[in-house]
Amino acid sequence: MSDFERAERLQIMLSAEELAAVENWRFERRMPSRAAAVRELLRRGLASEGFLTAEAGVKSQDFSVLERSDDQAAE
Repeated sequence: MSDFERAERLQIMLSAEELAAVENWRFERRMPSRAAAVRELLRRGLASEGFLTAEAGVKSQDFSVLERSDDQAAE
């Protein structure tokens, strides 16, 4: 598989206002597709938070909305 093929699919639900915001952003930047715009927005959002890629061995439970104490993290 080449680097340009995408094997994973992600479906999301948006309100009319959210979709309009994505579409406006896309057209202002002349993005080729809605999917390309969403990928770019995800990439930018993750990069701004310092999470461009997850390190190997990181589990989904390591990502949490609430901070865990050291005792909870060790469990």
